[in-house]
Amino acid sequence: MVAPNEILNAHILVVDDVEDNVMLLEQLLHGAGYTSVSSTRVPQEVCELQRRYRFSLILLDLQMPGMDGFQVIEQLKQLEPDDYVPVLVITAQPMHKLRALRDGAKDFISKPFDPRELLIRIHNMLEVRLLHEAARDQSKTLESLALSDPLTGLANRRLLVDRLSMGIAQARREPADMALLYLDLDGFKAVNNTLGHPAGDALLKMVAGRLQSAVREQDTVARLGGDEFVIVLGGAGGDEAVQVAEKVIESVSQPYAIEGAPARVTVSVGISLYPVHGDEAETLMKSADLALYEAKRSGKNAFRVAAGYS
Repeated sequence: MVAPNEILNAHILVVDDVEDNVMLLEQLLHGAGYTSVSSTRVPQEVCELQRRYRFSLILLDLQMPGMDGFQVIEQLKQLEPDDYVPVLVITAQPMHKLRALRDGAKDFISKPFDPRELLIRIHNMLEVRLLHEAARDQSKTLESLALSDPLTGLANRRLLVDRLSMGIAQARREPADMALLYLDLDGFKAVNNTLGHPAGDALLKMVAGRLQSAVREQDTVARLGGDEFVIVLGGAGGDEAVQVAEKVIESVSQPYAIEGAPARVTVSVGISLYPVHGDEAETLMKSADLALYEAKRSGKNAFRVAAGYS
């Protein structure tokens, strides 16, 4: 259900080359309580205005010189990835109604129009449009939650596997190198035990931020759960992977302040390289995990490269 104030605050664009028609529609809309009404008498401006302001409804005259309403609709369809063109056409030509609907307009009204009918059609179109936008936004939110770690916002295991598989496929095609870093925090349990789980969660968020700052934008940083993280470095060989591991170890080991209380952790890192340590996601993860075990066994706060790399 859409709240009445959401409908009245929706962005509306009036498009008509006749000034008197524009003024009439603006007065009608303002009189009905609509608060965000814009207009243009230049049809060539409509797409740029829609790109910039994302109007929920466009009242579009079909008969205009230089560029008619049908051409405007065609251009608008290129801007709407879900093929929903929020256009209500206004026309004095009955034969144009069906064509406008076939071309993508969602509703029409004939000139001369009954103001009460027009306002009802506008209200109904806006309600449908806002419900459509809310459903789309909810779908995007659910999709994001399904692919991201709810605590840190990093990629989760599902998205990591997808990114890793795509990276391997790309590395095979080019061909190119790729590296995987498997990370585990040292001393995280002590922070949870002494400062509490909320402090531990805050620390994990800070660590996530430092990990993202240590890599390139195109690299993937994921949280597997608990205090385990994975970094996928596309196009990186052994030397680059070692440099990133050293950078990560240095960054993560810097002191933290959580609600005024000092905290400190370090990180151990296991590195595997494509194709030396595997040409599938599972084998690369396993090789990096074994290298991580060796880094932990050697005293922590260190990295190790999987066996077989020189």
